[in-house]
Amino acid sequence: MTDDNNAALQSMMDGLYWWGIPTLFRCPAEPDPANCKIALAGVPHSTGNGTTERDQHLGPRAVRNVSALARRVHLEFGIDPWNACSVADVGDVPLPEANDNEACIQRITDFYSRIDRSGARPVSIGGDHSITGGILQALGGGTLSGGKPVSLLHLDAHTDVFTKVPHFLGAKKSAAHWGAYLADQGMVDPTRSVQIGIRGHPRTMDWIQPSLDYGYKLVTMADYRKMGLEKAIGLIRETIGDNPVYITFDLDCLDPTIAPGVSNLEPGRGGFMIDEAMALLHAVRGCNIVGGDVVCLMPTKDSPNQITAMTAASVMFEMICMIAEMQKTA
Repeated sequence: MTDDNNAALQSMMDGLYWWGIPTLFRCPAEPDPANCKIALAGVPHSTGNGTTERDQHLGPRAVRNVSALARRVHLEFGIDPWNACSVADVGDVPLPEANDNEACIQRITDFYSRIDRSGARPVSIGGDHSITGGILQALGGGTLSGGKPVSLLHLDAHTDVFTKVPHFLGAKKSAAHWGAYLADQGMVDPTRSVQIGIRGHPRTMDWIQPSLDYGYKLVTMADYRKMGLEKAIGLIRETIGDNPVYITFDLDCLDPTIAPGVSNLEPGRGGFMIDEAMALLHAVRGCNIVGGDVVCLMPTKDSPNQITAMTAASVMFEMICMIAEMQKTA
């Protein structure tokens, strides 16, 4: 058989999610981030939000299992990210103190500090949304950001800047607090960050006020519906500008019909359709993207066809392609 035939047969096998060793997107398993340009990582952590929605730590394994089904090339961008850039699965953050949120957040920071020093740009699958705090304690002001605090492109139903609650069921660096403490630490510049898609049933009348007080550019779902997609994209580009940007994508920003297997569902008001969410991600195409994450996947609540896990993989794919394109043209 020719090499071309062998390659075609291998490609056919690699697209079978139930065959072989499950790495993210069939990328090589490479524990040393210095050997790749894009480091794919799992963060199987639930304790920052997990007393109520505990199974988010199963997210990385669920996405590894289905990501072989993901697209291999991006026709709109005209890029094959796997050949344009070296991409590897660097594994999961080890979390031996899994029930101790604060210890886990420090473990996450230590893991991503090594990635940051290597120069690889991480794209991660969680895990609850507290993982973003651990990641950006490493990347904010680090090597990839050129020592600067990062901007956030934050798609979410919730602000995660709930300073009026001192902790979440004992977790201080929780899924409800990372947007505040990262700003306090100087790791994130809230005045050059956008939180978009905020919706749901607030517990207090001032539930978004802390985010506004920090200076985040906050776009509720109602605001978004009034302004429309193109104006929202313009707002993102204007706010972030040329600052290094980190993308964090909470799957609950999507409409529950699109992503049913997430924690903290907000069904009272429609969320983003998937095409809208992808277009908003593309607002930072060409920017200095230092990394990104997808969080709050609940495999135990997903549909039998695993649509939420596949959607999570699709969002990761967009991030990978934007970073690969940036690396290719650098």
